[in-house]
Amino acid sequence: MKLIPCPDLGPRPRTEFDYVGEVRTPPLDAEAAAWGEYVFNRAGRPGVLREWWYHRPTGRWFVFKRDTVTDEFLRLIPLKEIQYDLPS
Repeated sequence: MKLIPCPDLGPRPRTEFDYVGEVRTPPLDAEAAAWGEYVFNRAGRPGVLREWWYHRPTGRWFVFKRDTVTDEFLRLIPLKEIQYDLPS
């Protein structure tokens, strides 16, 4: 059984988590074509990514740095470290 490191409860089964996707900056002031590109296209390259995960039992969101080649969770990234290039 695949375990994911929950900071609140320790290692938890993968079935308790929902994978939500890679952390990306949304194109807020973009035209429709750019939004379509953002929504429907991902890089999809294997390697180390920052990803959103939702833990259903605790109702918490997490960002993990994960190696998609080995499926290894490398680090929990505190949400305050997640930065977007958003307009002020």
